[in-house]
Amino acid sequence: MRHFGSLTAADAAALFERLPQDFGRDSGSDLLSVALGATLYMPGDRPALAADIAKQATAGVTSVVVCLEDAIADDRVADAEANIVASLGELHRGATADGDPGAPGLPLVFVRVREPGQITALVDRLGDSVEVLDGFVLPKFTAATGTPFLTALDTAERGCGRRLWAMPVIESGTVLYAESRVDELARLRALLHRDRHRVLAVRLGATDLCALYGLRRTADFSIYDVKVVADLIADVVNVLGRADGTGFTVTGPVWEYYGHAERLFKPQLRRTPFEEHDESELRGSLVSRAIDGLIREVQLDRVNGLQGKTAIHPSHVAIVNALSVVSSEEYHDARDVAGTDRPGGVMASGSGVRMNEIRPHAAWARRTLLRAEVFGVSAPGVSVVDLLASSLSR
Repeated sequence: MRHFGSLTAADAAALFERLPQDFGRDSGSDLLSVALGATLYMPGDRPALAADIAKQATAGVTSVVVCLEDAIADDRVADAEANIVASLGELHRGATADGDPGAPGLPLVFVRVREPGQITALVDRLGDSVEVLDGFVLPKFTAATGTPFLTALDTAERGCGRRLWAMPVIESGTVLYAESRVDELARLRALLHRDRHRVLAVRLGATDLCALYGLRRTADFSIYDVKVVADLIADVVNVLGRADGTGFTVTGPVWEYYGHAERLFKPQLRRTPFEEHDESELRGSLVSRAIDGLIREVQLDRVNGLQGKTAIHPSHVAIVNALSVVSSEEYHDARDVAGTDRPGGVMASGSGVRMNEIRPHAAWARRTLLRAEVFGVSAPGVSVVDLLASSLSR
């Protein structure tokens, strides 16, 4: 797999100083968790599920979650399970027909289950088709409910003989409520560290968290404006997202809007960058579909320590991935910091607009270089506007 693989050689050369590199199912968890990018969720009872997964892969999606939980009505679960087994079987047959028992050309595929027993049952039903399954998303994950999920995953993994990643979702009242949060996060950290080898990333379920207080943000607001949830995000990153080697990749929550939402406040995209790149029409399109809110939230995710994002609409994928490209200035600063053998001190950035401190910026540099490996480095003079325009024109 490779991000922006659909670009022509000429377009890629014009946009990138350093091209995105290939990654695969056997890449280490540090790289693979960053490479997830925008993870597209699909209901498990979708009629043309196999065709849609293959189609989205062609469109640049590199990770998909097929949902058996909130996206499925209670009386449709059995049908959705059967649909997933049949669809992954179809994808597997297509892969083996090409002479490879794995899943070339397919995105990473995860299933979001409702309860632990579904993990072992689905893996048993899949048989050889488990080759196209990369793991499970574990909903409403708490210190109390987490062990049965992880135990079931271990059993399934030993039964099928292949690695299955876990992506637990933080979305319960136990972790949101102030009186239980600190204890719950500490217990979660201990539990996840015991199974660190199979935890790919920790996900945040913003919709469920908001629901605990009867909240739903409009297109004018980011999740960081919902203070009760924003406070939790900060604490999750504090406990589970540390850069000292003990942390996990924590992914950004979903942006719910993809249509022409009614807006009360001013758009959140400046005109000047779009006018300078002759893309005023693109700005209008983004604003009319509330994508300016998504763009701002992705930037807030990164500055708050989150990587990638849950996506519920294909139009969001190109946005999130384009915003994940490392700028030339960031890349060279990161290389300067990571490449020096000085024990400390400061240096001016190559652009001369900011200071790089060797010790405080070392962890940032490592993370930036990891992101540069999978999303590439934009060429000097190429802006986010150029990347958005190129991604959305395909």
